Amino acid sequence: MTTSVLPRTAEPRAGLTGVRLGITLLLAAWLLLVLCLGALGGFVGPRGTPPYPLAIAVAVPLLVFFGAVRLSPAFRDFVLSLDLRFIAGIQAWRWAGLGFLTLYAYNILPAVFALPAGLGDMAIGFVAPWVILSLVRRPAFAASAAFVRWNVLGILDLVVALSIGTVTATLATGAPGEITTAPMATLPLLLIPAFLVPLFLMLHTVALMQSRRMRAAETG
Repeated sequence: MTTSVLPRTAEPRAGLTGVRLGITLLLAAWLLLVLCLGALGGFVGPRGTPPYPLAIAVAVPLLVFFGAVRLSPAFRDFVLSLDLRFIAGIQAWRWAGLGFLTLYAYNILPAVFALPAGLGDMAIGFVAPWVILSLVRRPAFAASAAFVRWNVLGILDLVVALSIGTVTATLATGAPGEITTAPMATLPLLLIPAFLVPLFLMLHTVALMQSRRMRAAETG
């Protein structure tokens, strides 16, 4: 009988590597699909109607993500192995919410959407470096109430922006000169609701999962 010469941790690491490659390919395919459909106008709907194509673009990736977390131990192990400093670093890009304010200033997006969406994103992005520094200095910060609040507020900001965008699009009248959220359904702004928002929501969820696991380990 032969025995494996691999160390005990080699197989799990190899498994995570395979999952990482698969997720990278899926993310690339997802981004490419959004770009292709966006170039074809696939997310543009009639004015004064709910933005169903964008709603599907947000909901489907999230359903796939939560389904994979629940049904695939390999995927769950992978997301629980992600570096929280890396996750917080990606959220720091939300400082680009300043772009919403610029688009409002140029009468491209309505104030009712651009101001809360832009200021909310900027607040989360502004705090992100502090979160990263806290995690570097004290990894146990991930189990703190402050870390949980930051992630919950990050999720709330995205949900509020999506909700306001949906209501604004639904109530649009199509009157001449009316400023609506219609540009969010076309490239390049389309990438925000159809790709970045679901991705940010996933990352916040992963951060909360890791925080919960750490708190459970501390109390156990």
